Amino acid sequence: MEKTQQYEELVRVFLPDSGFEMIRDAAREGADDVRTFRFDGDKDDLRRRIYADLSEYTGRRPRWGVLTGIRPVKLAGELLDRCGSMEETERILKERYLLSDDKIRLTMDTLSFQRSICGKPQRDSMGVYVGIPFCPTRCLYCSFTSNQADEGEMDRYMDALCREMESCRDHIAREGIAVESVYIGGGTPTALTERQLERLLEKVSDVFDGGDLREFTVEAGRPDTFTPEKLRLIKDAGADRISINPQTMKDETLRLIGRQHTSEDTVKAFAMAERAGIGCINADLIAGLPGEEPDDFRRSLEIVCGLGADDITLHTLAVKRASRLKDVDGEFNYRNEDTCITMLDRAHKYLEEMDYRPYYLYRQKHTSGSTENLGLCRDGKVSYYNVRIMEEAQSILALGAGGISKVYFPEENRLERVANVSNYEIYIDRIDEMIERKEKNFWR
Repeated sequence: MEKTQQYEELVRVFLPDSGFEMIRDAAREGADDVRTFRFDGDKDDLRRRIYADLSEYTGRRPRWGVLTGIRPVKLAGELLDRCGSMEETERILKERYLLSDDKIRLTMDTLSFQRSICGKPQRDSMGVYVGIPFCPTRCLYCSFTSNQADEGEMDRYMDALCREMESCRDHIAREGIAVESVYIGGGTPTALTERQLERLLEKVSDVFDGGDLREFTVEAGRPDTFTPEKLRLIKDAGADRISINPQTMKDETLRLIGRQHTSEDTVKAFAMAERAGIGCINADLIAGLPGEEPDDFRRSLEIVCGLGADDITLHTLAVKRASRLKDVDGEFNYRNEDTCITMLDRAHKYLEEMDYRPYYLYRQKHTSGSTENLGLCRDGKVSYYNVRIMEEAQSILALGAGGISKVYFPEENRLERVANVSNYEIYIDRIDEMIERKEKNFWR
């Protein structure tokens, strides 16, 4: 039997780890009651049989069918390019992958809109990600590269990061690469001091803005890290998009998940961004946070829309292994799934009524209700970086601790990954090695 990971992930859609055991040798002692299949090499058929049996056993029919991958819109795009027909693509999604009608419609609407706005990336173009692995606090659900550090430590990190950015300059010029998008993420980039942020923005603009830059995003994130001066620096550097990520507008939940800011801080952050003249504001909200009901999520959504968010990402809470929530309650996502599904269904309908359209979509493991993360925008204000990272048809240069660069080979339609270490202290100590990795494996 081949590797079973893909089948285990499908089982986990239905059952927590405590609810099943994978037995690879059905003939072993104690396995007399194990149901077995003759595997003829058709992976899709095996997944459909697993889905059917677990649906009968649990009484549930997850709406993403047998899909456990991150990028269903990419799959739909590849199917559409091969068969040339929307109707045939939808048929395959329904019959081969068992998607529900509403998920098929969401997938195809997202694909159509992102292609109509973004088109295909230029052949010699790339996106750039710059990672700032610092946050004021670590959230209960967080599994990202996020650290609390003093100003001196952040200065040391900035020294190494600027060296890595500078090492890219000659390659970009010599190879005629058009940098389409820059995304400064984290962590929380605005956790840097104003002096450090200015240094970062100046270096990014100097190295990567060669005249082809279509989009420049700074993930400001935590409202309590905002100052008018930081927003002025972001605006003056040419960044045209920022993120303000309240996650919820319920103060009780903010305290529970480990956030230091309040909902009023979010309101003030939007006002500051408007005064600074930022062109587009993205806001993230999380469905399924502990203690929240559908009305809480709806209220957060209505407030954020009213504050003027142009681009809203609806995340589904995922209980990841590296998060504190996994230690506190590893099966929270299974008990919370009905609430989470209700939150997202109502949110999609509300945002559609408010003229937001879905433009990028991805899925994560261990989410409540086996749902999705969905980006919606109004007035065509899509994030090119988000679209490109999901469609995987463009090289992405990722700098900083935890950055994973992706080299795209168009003739083979495949990617190779070039990873930096995730620990920021090790990154600083081994910066020469990080630069050398890209010399050998990215810039080739």
